[in-house]
Amino acid sequence: MKHLDRPFALGLLAGALLLAGVARAQPAAPAAPANIDKLKQFKVSGTDLNIPPVPQEGRNANAIRENLKRVKLPPGFRIDLYAVVPDARHMAVAPTTNMLFVGTRKTTVWAVTDRNSDGMADEVKPFAPSLNFKNPNGVCWTRDGFLIVAEHNRVLNFPAAEFFYEGPDVAVAEVVPQGGLIPVEEESFNHGARTCRIGPDKKLYVTLGQPFNVPPREKLDLYNKWGIGGIVRMELDGSKREVFATGVRNSVGMDFNPKDGTLWFTDNQTDGMGDDIPNGEINRATKAGQFFGYPWIQGKTRITEHQYDKDPLPSNVTPAQVLTEAHAADLGLVFYTGRQFPAKYQGGLFSVQHGSWNRTKPNGAQLLFTSLKPDGTADKTEVFASGWLDGETGTLRGRPVDVAVMKDGSLLVSDDYAGALYRITYQQP
Repeated sequence: MKHLDRPFALGLLAGALLLAGVARAQPAAPAAPANIDKLKQFKVSGTDLNIPPVPQEGRNANAIRENLKRVKLPPGFRIDLYAVVPDARHMAVAPTTNMLFVGTRKTTVWAVTDRNSDGMADEVKPFAPSLNFKNPNGVCWTRDGFLIVAEHNRVLNFPAAEFFYEGPDVAVAEVVPQGGLIPVEEESFNHGARTCRIGPDKKLYVTLGQPFNVPPREKLDLYNKWGIGGIVRMELDGSKREVFATGVRNSVGMDFNPKDGTLWFTDNQTDGMGDDIPNGEINRATKAGQFFGYPWIQGKTRITEHQYDKDPLPSNVTPAQVLTEAHAADLGLVFYTGRQFPAKYQGGLFSVQHGSWNRTKPNGAQLLFTSLKPDGTADKTEVFASGWLDGETGTLRGRPVDVAVMKDGSLLVSDDYAGALYRITYQQP
């Protein structure tokens, strides 16, 4: 009975949060659309109760399965199609049920459900379709089962989403209202995909990529104030916002190491400097206030645009833990907390390379694995899964975005190009 009552307890808690309101210092924001006002008051929006699912079988699914035959994995590992999910980006595996939520860079958050627990999704449909999502790339869970959705310039909180996603109307609270995450005049189509995580301190962390290839000098003070080109953190009601990390170009992936609480995150490379520079980065933040070098340096390369290379290198740069191949576009990452994979992988870090777009010889479109030293720093990084990029023709048959650990220890991989989720499992050879 206690388990059955949990959703109702979460709903009551959500109601308390909503009725209490949010008294926090945020910039003035545009009026919210009518539907979000209705859902905040637990009223119906009038949206059709029947939400059309995405077809999971047919020619498209068969073609994706055929492409997966090209993917190379270490012995004992297998990759299969888990679900057809258009534009699939970052993932949040539900705490209790056999389902997950998947963000996109468009206007949809997907609810993906494996109803019969056979290791393959049975249903994929839009979540909260009455809401007008704008680039809802980032999805993550609070410890007590609230789903956070980080959009380009808004953050929403959905209490008990995994239990009340069947219909179009769901309870929602605005952690950060529309126009409050960054100044509206700094909105851009470039580097607007946010990611989120809940830290050991129970605060919400959000990555904020800045919209330039290299930011002009006159923007630096503003960006440092807001945490643009860094990571911000706040309470779950949006209060007590602070800048956690700076000196980052565009991070689209982060995760906390459960062993020591440090925050690891990727950083995308500066474009237009040549095929082989600068390196991509996987960084480790051990405390608040650390500076990771950008725009003065990335990897080992001084940035020449706006003559940042003419300045003395700041003395407080925290160096990257892992330097990756230039322009491979390092995105999502996750610490492997499962037990299905061999001991070598347990406690290590899986990360994704989306694949290059501005390199004369394409690279990336693969998964990396980084082992850790006893002191918690990075040890060795190796390719774990590859084959989405055809080395002979340069053709991409997939572009991995994010990785997530399932409850059984299998690994999920999202792919926004193929529009799919893959499941990697291990069986002793």
